[in-house]
Amino acid sequence: MFDPALWFEALAALLGVAVAGWLVSLPLRNVSIVDSLWSLKFLLCGLLYVVAQAHPGPRGYLVLALLAVWSLRLAGHITWRNRGHGEDRRYQEIRRNNEPGFAWKSLYIVFGLQALLAWIISLPLLGAATGQAALGPLDALGAAVWLVGFVFEAGGDLQLARFKAQPTNAGRVMDRGLWRYTRHPNYFGDFCIWWGFYAFALANGAWWSVPGPLLMSLLLMRVSGVTLLERDIGERRPQYAEYVRRTAAFFPARPRPQ
Repeated sequence: MFDPALWFEALAALLGVAVAGWLVSLPLRNVSIVDSLWSLKFLLCGLLYVVAQAHPGPRGYLVLALLAVWSLRLAGHITWRNRGHGEDRRYQEIRRNNEPGFAWKSLYIVFGLQALLAWIISLPLLGAATGQAALGPLDALGAAVWLVGFVFEAGGDLQLARFKAQPTNAGRVMDRGLWRYTRHPNYFGDFCIWWGFYAFALANGAWWSVPGPLLMSLLLMRVSGVTLLERDIGERRPQYAEYVRRTAAFFPARPRPQ
């Protein structure tokens, strides 16, 4: 059952986190910290949704456990990856395009917007937490899709980190391991994880939570994921054009012959 009051309580909590993150970013002059908060926002929502239930069912606890594994790993990975690098070039561009006054504008165009997006995407977590339907085949499907997604996301991140750690790979394009089958295994993994969460919600009758994975899919494939990352990567890495020619953009596929 959809619980609008609980959903709006989550929005209030997310906006509180957004304001806190914004305040931290001001002396640092670095809004990139918002990326480290992204997955943690969903963990906060999941906790609120489950704790609010008088008698949380096994599905709620299972989804919360999977959510915690995904959220904490991703937040840790992003924080470690960004350490010592200053503000990400994407946010530097946003800063340039919104001066003067970006320090204040970043409250709503960066931190507030991300909180709103997380609130909508969290719908399957609400759907999985509210209800007492017994575990069944859709839950098994959700767990399987989640696992595929986690392998692609965590595995892709680990493979890329190891690749970049080798000085001989400076300026080269990562085209090994999972990156041989899709140019964005981490984004594909995120896609699977959220459709896995939707399967759990659907098993609870929460068909209405579908805007969550749909919005995440749109962001990953058309907005802040593939499209944004590949907008200028060809200019920075000329050999990327050949990688594009033989490697699937998002959904894994057999590489084309060289």
